[in-house]
Amino acid sequence: MATPLQLRTERHDGELVLVAVGELDLSNIHTFAGAIGSAVAGTDGAPLHVDLSEVEYLDSGAINVLFDHAESIDLVVNPMLLPVLSVSGLTDVVTVKPAAVS
Repeated sequence: MATPLQLRTERHDGELVLVAVGELDLSNIHTFAGAIGSAVAGTDGAPLHVDLSEVEYLDSGAINVLFDHAESIDLVVNPMLLPVLSVSGLTDVVTVKPAAVS
């Protein structure tokens, strides 16, 4: 069973962060795309930090949304997502950092 997606924005040291928790897939990709678009609009040109450290699954639709905003975002991701992001080529166009493993 899919883990429902939860999204929230936060400010860390004055920078806007979009935090996603759950799974990113076809069932919620429009919500995710809208949240990124809205958050990017609120950054005044600064990169939007997208925190995917609590996302364990994302599909190609989510990767496409990230590519759509590649010039405006940087990512912190669950380390288990790094292989798929590397194979997709996203790590070549977006700064992607693995989240600290606890």
